[in-house]
Amino acid sequence: MNYYKIYRVTGGIQIENTAGKYTSTLNGNWDEFINQPNLFQICGQQSFTESTSEATQTPIESQEIWAAGVTYLRSKVARMEESKESGGDTFYDKVYDAERPEIFYKGNKLRAVGHLGHVRIRKDSAWNVPEPELTLFINKQHQIAGYLIGNDMSSRDIEGENPLYLPQAKVYDAAAGIGPCILVTEKPLAPETIISMRIYRAKEEVFQGETHISQMKRSHEELREYLTREMSFPLGAYLMTGTCIVPDPPFTLQAHDEIHIQIEPIGTLIQTVHP
Repeated sequence: MNYYKIYRVTGGIQIENTAGKYTSTLNGNWDEFINQPNLFQICGQQSFTESTSEATQTPIESQEIWAAGVTYLRSKVARMEESKESGGDTFYDKVYDAERPEIFYKGNKLRAVGHLGHVRIRKDSAWNVPEPELTLFINKQHQIAGYLIGNDMSSRDIEGENPLYLPQAKVYDAAAGIGPCILVTEKPLAPETIISMRIYRAKEEVFQGETHISQMKRSHEELREYLTREMSFPLGAYLMTGTCIVPDPPFTLQAHDEIHIQIEPIGTLIQTVHP
């Protein structure tokens, strides 16, 4: 598959091609560049001569970050388990089978953390997990124009206590991991695309899991359509598409844990829990 990776770097934008060659730094506005129609063709018109990349930054400027929930069966089961005591489990059972998906606001540049950055866990939560998610870039024309890796950091005890607490469980400083680039392709990612996650504690692996995006109950186009149905995004938006990789309790993240989320050919998003 032919593809290009768009990186936000100091001083502008850098693009990598399938052969691993890079452009020199392009002096362009991030918001304007990624929202151009026919982005794949525009990337292909660049000159690729560099063998190394510039230091990357979080690939977001004015985009909003949204997320879809309960799009995989495993996510539905996990949500029901955590909210059973409060009586909220039936909500997640119903939304999994409902026509309308669960979509919620996750943050913006202020809340976002890029590759090699530090995500956070809430101080008022005792059960925190990362959620690895394929993330769609939806441009201002409401088209799926690319893909990223997302880390939907979640406080599951807060979420389970009451479904109305979802925003506090999901939206806080450094809770929206995203990166390391925007992947643009000729055609949609294949259903057999693998999402994998590994968590390391003191250099020892303490969790490993993987899934295929084919396990999603809802299509990417369906999620895009609901997000953009009554909202405009003049500078584009990112939409995390849900997770199927959920560490079983009593696992919870700790300070200094290192999270590795891999989706090829996008790459690997590595983030560390803030001490």
